[in-house]
Amino acid sequence: MPLSPTGPIVAPAARAGRGVGAFNVIQLEHAEALIAGAERARAPVILQISQNCVRYHGALEPIGTATLALARRASVPVAVHLDHAEEPSLVREAVALGFSSVMFDASALDYEDNVAATAEVVNFCHEHGVFVEAELGEVGGKDGVHAPGARTDPDEARAFVALTGVDALAVAVGSSHAMLTRDASLDFELISRLREAVPVPLVLHGSSGVPEQDLTTAVEHGMTKVNIATHLNKAFTAAVRSYLAANPSAVDTRKYFAAGRDAVAVEAEKLLGVLGAAP
Repeated sequence: MPLSPTGPIVAPAARAGRGVGAFNVIQLEHAEALIAGAERARAPVILQISQNCVRYHGALEPIGTATLALARRASVPVAVHLDHAEEPSLVREAVALGFSSVMFDASALDYEDNVAATAEVVNFCHEHGVFVEAELGEVGGKDGVHAPGARTDPDEARAFVALTGVDALAVAVGSSHAMLTRDASLDFELISRLREAVPVPLVLHGSSGVPEQDLTTAVEHGMTKVNIATHLNKAFTAAVRSYLAANPSAVDTRKYFAAGRDAVAVEAEKLLGVLGAAP
């Protein structure tokens, strides 16, 4: 099926109270696994390529083009999203390649500069029909706005959306990026208040550290797009380690990468069920 725009995946889910899984691609095997899991779950999925992933590969075009090609071959709606882009030039490149959406992260700037930079990116992306997510906060980085103690103010969030025109907003409600344990404590009451205050879908970053039941509860309280990366990387790595331990003479990377790919597909299907992602 054709590559899906992000808006037609996220907006109906927000209206229906369903979650949308947004899972990070690092290698081609991740993209293959995430699509396989979504097809089994019969649910849409968003494949995310982060700025850090672009740095790892040395350029956006190779991994981006491959991911777009896989998305177009899927039997369920698949969108391809640029995640945590801090550079407008990278946003422009993603738009030119045909990405469905971008997340522009100017959270390291002060509020006024964040608004100005984000509004400029939104104007450019909307001219090209591209959905834009942004992040509201005072400090960027892996343990910045989404540090466990950080919280997004509903009134400030409402104003930010009005001033920038973003299509979705990442908010701080108790999660934190790159957690290896699943013991983050979300502020469900704040999620509800943000849902009432903000007229666009809410996004939860750092969801790998959130217990499964709490992910379900977060969606029930108004969260829509749920970003998960580290948890899936753990599943991939554990499967590779297990394969190599059982096959110490293995040298064919296809053998152990296939084990990692299979593990991520199983976990992606499970997570999409946890989020109630199937229409």
